[in-house]
Amino acid sequence: MGALPRAALALAALLGVSSAMLEVHVGTGSVFSVEGQQAVLPAWYTSRSQKKPYVTWLLNKDDAVPFQILTYLDGMVKVEETDLKPRVGFLYPVLTHNISVFINATREHDSGQYMCTVNVVDDDSGTGKNIGVINLTVLVPPASPACQLHGNPTVGANVTLSCTSEKGKPSPAYQWERTAPTLQVFFPPAQDRARGTLKLTNLSLEMSGLYVCVAENRAGSAKCSIVLEVHSTSTKAVIAGAVLGSLGALATVIFFARRVVSYQRKKRDSQEEAANEIKEDAVAPKTPSWARSPASDTISKTSTLSSIAGTREKPYGAKPPSDTASILTATGSYRGPPPRGGGRNPNLSPPAVNGVPQRRQDPAPPPGSLPPSSLARVGAVPVMVPAQSRAGSLV
Repeated sequence: MGALPRAALALAALLGVSSAMLEVHVGTGSVFSVEGQQAVLPAWYTSRSQKKPYVTWLLNKDDAVPFQILTYLDGMVKVEETDLKPRVGFLYPVLTHNISVFINATREHDSGQYMCTVNVVDDDSGTGKNIGVINLTVLVPPASPACQLHGNPTVGANVTLSCTSEKGKPSPAYQWERTAPTLQVFFPPAQDRARGTLKLTNLSLEMSGLYVCVAENRAGSAKCSIVLEVHSTSTKAVIAGAVLGSLGALATVIFFARRVVSYQRKKRDSQEEAANEIKEDAVAPKTPSWARSPASDTISKTSTLSSIAGTREKPYGAKPPSDTASILTATGSYRGPPPRGGGRNPNLSPPAVNGVPQRRQDPAPPPGSLPPSSLARVGAVPVMVPAQSRAGSLV
């Protein structure tokens, strides 16, 4: 009977010691949070000791060694100098044995393995019992995708619609559907949900409409749309013919315009060349030598004309040959017959009156003839007429 109470006491004592051992508990081993939202890592510890614990939170990433982010020691909370410093803290007072932490405005690189360790001075724990591990995954919703059309949408042709999002964790899946004019959902193999492509074969006019692509993952969704307009081949040919016809007409107009401009340019150049040749071949008019003679020579030519006119009116044989013989000077002027009996030369200037020389008066022309001065003005050329002797021979 005595042995039984002793065994019961020993079992009670063993259970009491076991229940007094330090242990850390976690609410879940994995926590998911959407980027930009708050994440909570739930954890608490059990201990019979009333002493203040020493709590440490660490972050372990695949590409770095574990580092401390938050500690509690001697009743003081210390936030380590990390990227999480302005965004991390204890969710409740540590003395309540609740050592959960929060992370505000989570970011994609906050993902990793978070480890919590608790130590109490007068309380021991079993191997690994004072450590809690929680994996945090920060999800990123898909960015707005881009919809594109590949191919020529004509009747009977094949085209491909593509939809891609540059951001998203995990990688988004894509779903294509036509919303107008009638709703239509697509499935493989026409649609590739992983790559975001939709293949449309043997197009018809009825396949025209609004096509919408939705990119979706656990964090959210985004969509884009594209309008597909299927054209008939006849319409395409008409458009191509109109374009070619317009280009041909434009080329014809340009060709004839250039020809007209070239013709006008050649005509103008030929007219200028003909004018230049006429100017080069033209000869300046010559002035008669007697017109350039001095005044004395003009008087001599006038006297010659007068002598000739007077001689023609007199009958042959009126005077001896010596009286009618013409005298031609070296300069070609007519000096008339020599004076008789030492008389004065008729070509000499008349005497001056009161110191003013008198102008010689030309003999009056016979009736029916022009005076010498008028003949000179109209450009008449003096002609020497040889005198004749009484026998009729030229002298």
